[in-house]
Order: sequence, then C-alpha cells, then structure tokens
Amino acid sequence: MYRFFFKRILDLITAIVVLILTLPITIVVYLILFKQNNGKVFFFQERPGWHQKAFNIIKFKTMTDAKDSEGKLLPDNQRITKAGKVIRKLSIDELPQLLNVLKGDMSLVGPRPLLFKYMPLYSVEQLRRHEVRPGITGWAQVNGRNSIAWTKKFEFDVYYVDKLSFLLDIKILWFTFLKVIKTEGVNQKEDRPMLPFDGTN
Repeated sequence: MYRFFFKRILDLITAIVVLILTLPITIVVYLILFKQNNGKVFFFQERPGWHQKAFNIIKFKTMTDAKDSEGKLLPDNQRITKAGKVIRKLSIDELPQLLNVLKGDMSLVGPRPLLFKYMPLYSVEQLRRHEVRPGITGWAQVNGRNSIAWTKKFEFDVYYVDKLSFLLDIKILWFTFLKVIKTEGVNQKEDRPMLPFDGTN
C-alpha cells in the first residue's frame, strides 16, 4: 500500500512544505545565478525515469557553458563557478527537483536518475532500478556515493527497489539530512570526479 499510494502522498506533502520553508533561500540563489549566468538560472537535462520514461530533471545552474577550441564543453571542474561551488556543497542545487517531485517525475527517495547513454550498458538486474520513480536522494547516496563503484551503487538501487518501505524512506531522508547539515553532500563533487559507467566498473 505504501509503495503504490502513501509514498506519493508523502512526496507531495513534504515537497510542498520544503519548497515553502526554503523559499527565501531559493529567491536569493535565483537572483545570484540570474546575474552570474546572464539570466540562465536553471539547468535542464533529459533523464530516464520510472519505467524508463524520459523527463527533464531541473537543477540550479552551477556551471558556465564555456567550451574549448573544438566547441566541446570544458571539464566540470573548469566550468563550475564560485557561487556554484557553495551551492553544490550545501546541496542547494537539488532544490528545484522538488518541482520534479510535484510533477510526478521523481520521488524524494529512489535511485538517482542517470544519463540515457548508460541504458544499453545495464544488466537486466541493474535495469530494475527503473521499477520505481527516481529520487532526489537514495540508498546509494547515503552509503558513500563517490567512494563506491558503479556496480555497487546499482546493487544499492536494486536493494531499495526490493525493500522499499516507509521506514526505509525515513531512514534515508534522515541520513541525507545529516549529510547536508555536515555539508558532506550527496552529490558528485568537482574535486572527486566519477569515471563514466562503462558497463563493468
């Protein structure tokens, strides 16, 4: 019952409350990024979601669009702005994803939505991470996202799909809150880049 009904209710109520409580922060960040990025405040990217359905994830734009002489985007650590570093460290860049939660694209808790280019590389078991809505945070994120291999992360994702429950969601949200308070973050850091998933790592 929780998986198919109450989880969605929890998502909606919590997303609305957090959006209201963080509105002052959102306004300040919006104004800073609007000035810094010439009016480009948000970053949109197509990701595979529930049942592999495409949706556009929304984040605060923390990097410039600087490119090299061949027209390719520079590495992330060369494009992230000073304000962007702070916004990422505090996980504020994730706040706009609450709009994805309201739309039903995402849940508060679930496997993180990755890139479409990884889809053909998943094993049948790894592909099961799409049996639930992707989340802003997840079991892999609170278990050392950048210190574990991709394959281990996917094991955590499938574990979550199998064990999904109210208590597990509350546990993950609590651990995420502690990480944010300690400014450990649950995102990939520019000084600890992750190698792209190649189907084996």
